[in-house]
Amino acid sequence: MTAPLLVIGEALVDIVAPAKPRNGNGKANATPGGSPANVAVGLARLGVPTELVTRFGTDPYGDQLGAHLFGNGVQLAPGSVDPHFRTSTATASLNAAGVATYQFDITWEPPALSLSRGCPAVHTGSIATVLEPGASAIRAFLESIADQPVTVTLDPNARPSITPDPVSTWAAVRELAALSDLVKLSDEDCEFLCPGLLPVEIAKELLTAERTQCVVITRGGEGALGVSRETQVEVAAPTIEVVDTVGAGDSFMSALIAGLEQRGLLGETRLAGLTGDDLRDVVDYAVKAAAITCTRQGADPPTADEHAAQWGS
Repeated sequence: MTAPLLVIGEALVDIVAPAKPRNGNGKANATPGGSPANVAVGLARLGVPTELVTRFGTDPYGDQLGAHLFGNGVQLAPGSVDPHFRTSTATASLNAAGVATYQFDITWEPPALSLSRGCPAVHTGSIATVLEPGASAIRAFLESIADQPVTVTLDPNARPSITPDPVSTWAAVRELAALSDLVKLSDEDCEFLCPGLLPVEIAKELLTAERTQCVVITRGGEGALGVSRETQVEVAAPTIEVVDTVGAGDSFMSALIAGLEQRGLLGETRLAGLTGDDLRDVVDYAVKAAAITCTRQGADPPTADEHAAQWGS
């Protein structure tokens, strides 16, 4: 790569209250998070040079975020650390199965967005794509790079507590998806955004956009579905003991992008040449990355070495 992959979106601190004590005292744990930030860390841990455009403060939570991102090799774009900005938080409550629900205290206004020469891909998603004023800035940026030799990936990561109207949220997702080469959804996203439609029906609807080449839908413990115009693959999830699901979808997203990068499918190719075997392999790689995260507390994506040690190369 001649330039790092670009990730745009929120970085925040997850305040996780376990359903039952795991550390002996049952106290909430504050850990770095935010879907795009998690994806950036996951990519860096998998060996993909990554730059994150975000916004957080220099308060204690911001210091924690900065140390986490720098410590994992994520570059921060200019303006991402702002002493006048209060670092956002997400309070995650876990049920008995370790599944998280969130309440957010967040403000989103990114610094100036630009594309470096040679950048192979841009990833965005989650709250950053629906919360103003940042959402409009991201949409305008993606429109401005529509003719550039760069692959765009999107993970809407629907948050009903922030965007409770599924109709308007789906319209916004469709608009961004049409500017993206790959869209990743979860089964929960599908149920919220398009109740009554099967995941494969939603995927095929998104694939009617001229640019969109691939849609991947995660299904929790059942694995994931990958759909392109030419093929459809289903990948089962391995059997694991779940600690919690915090950050699992983000680990999946980062591994999906990393798998595509390893196959030379990013950049100006924009997924051209993606075969059914490629799609199955990258989805399988991503499912297994997410599985590792589910065996650990909080958003803790695996390194390339950890993935290889657990599942083989």
